[in-house]
Amino acid sequence: MKIREVNENKKQFISLLLLADEQENMIDRYLEKGTMYVLEDNDVKAECVVTDEGNEILEIKNIAVDPENQGKGYGKALIDFLASKYADEYSILQVGTGDSPLTVPFYEKCGFVRSHNIPNFFTDNYDHPIYECGVQLIDMVYLQRCL
Repeated sequence: MKIREVNENKKQFISLLLLADEQENMIDRYLEKGTMYVLEDNDVKAECVVTDEGNEILEIKNIAVDPENQGKGYGKALIDFLASKYADEYSILQVGTGDSPLTVPFYEKCGFVRSHNIPNFFTDNYDHPIYECGVQLIDMVYLQRCL
């Protein structure tokens, strides 16, 4: 397993990016300013994009694992990599996500705790309703992990 930084042609991973953020113009808001990593295990299994949010906060803007490879520890490996790589530069690793029974427990298992919400984020910023596990995503839930 290898994790490498991607500096050019980040859109080549659009199919993975769209798994975590299903509207391309929302991805465009952070993709170029963010730092992208891909996790390879023979081929690309997962990706993530992080941004510096100031105040010693590093934010995961996008993290996705190829559907055939979910549940195999690749997502957690990326989070552990980020926590280790950036521990000396940042004090907090944060992620914003929908209040979903899929994603929130995953982040909590990775050591994140709920921080704050942004009401109506998904209904205000996306051009269609987004559902995960049958639940409509409305508010953005922020979770944080101390580094």
